[in-house]
Amino acid sequence: MTEHRKPKVIVICGPTGIGKTKLSLSLAKAFNGCIVGADSMQIYRYMDIGTAKPDSEELSVAPHYLIDVADPDEDFDAAKFARQGRAAVSEISARGCVPLIVGGTGFYVKAILHGLFPASPVDPEIRRKIQEDLQVHDRDWLYDRLRSCDPEAASRIHPNDTYRVTRALEIFEITGYPLSEYQKQHGFMDNPFETLKVCLHMNRKALYERINRRVDLMIDAGLLEEVKSLLERGYSGDLKSMQSIGYRHMVDYINKKFTWDETVYTLKRDTRRFAKRQLTWFRKDAQMIRKSPDDAEEITEMVRKFIEIC
Repeated sequence: MTEHRKPKVIVICGPTGIGKTKLSLSLAKAFNGCIVGADSMQIYRYMDIGTAKPDSEELSVAPHYLIDVADPDEDFDAAKFARQGRAAVSEISARGCVPLIVGGTGFYVKAILHGLFPASPVDPEIRRKIQEDLQVHDRDWLYDRLRSCDPEAASRIHPNDTYRVTRALEIFEITGYPLSEYQKQHGFMDNPFETLKVCLHMNRKALYERINRRVDLMIDAGLLEEVKSLLERGYSGDLKSMQSIGYRHMVDYINKKFTWDETVYTLKRDTRRFAKRQLTWFRKDAQMIRKSPDDAEEITEMVRKFIEIC
């Protein structure tokens, strides 16, 4: 009887701006790899500059999955991402290629590798009530409410992520139990793949300098014009996708909430804070092998040995 082996998957993750794309393209060329994006923003069409989406030249190096798969106003959650991501990994493996899961959204990486906990059903009446509360008060008030009933979940959800804040509150209202407790009970026990996980890291000061330069490059590349184009297409600045880093900053500038200097300053600051949260997430995974982007040769050899082991 032939032993059934789990598909082998390479994970390349780390904070924004650290060099994941460059390394993953190198590995894809070396090992006949295909890249499954694990970025909660690169899934959206028309949002290229602010998401640091691979350009046409980079996309031509290897097949890419989970990029440009949804419109900015389309509902797209971790469950949908996990389904499509797992289907992509299975397809890539079946073709005899190496799946590389690449990105900085730690929850999406975890969702592909280990599945999601069974979600609580939606109660339309409770959802309507929460939406009414949001209209009467504001998203800060809603976030404070989540912090009072589920501080652990609140610590992992950005205050501007109204969709996830609302969903966590829904689960608490429907069941009487915090979302974080459901996640602990599930434990992400599903484990259909054999994985090698590499997390890129570097000196914090050096990373922050890279992030500041990256923001400048995005602005020079036309981030403001990209956001104006999205608004002209009819996509509201209140959409979940438009409340992400970079896009909400440009929307606020367009709406004259901040001066240009204030906008650039807060964009750089918030991107650095986001990178810090990403590092905290990945640090909690004991299976992560931490490597510098300068260790490309060592990482390549590590991947080679992982693939060749029977």
